[in-house]
Amino acid sequence: MGMAVSIPLYTVEDLDRFPDDGNRYELLDGVLIVTPAPNQLHQVIGARLIALLTTQIGRASAVHVVGPGVVPRLPRTQLEPDVLVYPARFPANSPWTKITEHWLAVEIFSPSSKIYDREFKRGAYLTLGVKEVWLVDADERTIEVCRTDGEVEVYRDRVTWAIPEGDRDVVIELDDIFEGME
Repeated sequence: MGMAVSIPLYTVEDLDRFPDDGNRYELLDGVLIVTPAPNQLHQVIGARLIALLTTQIGRASAVHVVGPGVVPRLPRTQLEPDVLVYPARFPANSPWTKITEHWLAVEIFSPSSKIYDREFKRGAYLTLGVKEVWLVDADERTIEVCRTDGEVEVYRDRVTWAIPEGDRDVVIELDDIFEGME
């Protein structure tokens, strides 16, 4: 006779008790997701994306671009996208739980995160109300874009993001992200 396997479920409050050991600890409906600290390639891509988004959006705009960010739904879900864009009507010192609108979440694939990012986190972000999700693949030099309608588009040259509540688009050339990463 087989024995039932029990998976412990955690809360966002429990995350505060996990070690500060460089790993990323996230929750998806109470299930703990642990990924190792990002490598240098991952960090360079994230920094370039933040710089490109910030430059094109403009520093004095009504938008915050941060990395990493936090998208919580208490008590059992807290995801940390590598880059998060949200409206500046939420002050920069707001607790993550008070930010109730998220415009763009970006995940940069790592060998240890690709399955979670694509198969679980992308859909979870959309369910949590994120308007658009980008999955960045350095190996393929692509960005997969998924909007709230659920369709996935893959971009190889450039990606255009329409700023919600804005009057202009942001165009990111993928060569600007992946240059020198052969």
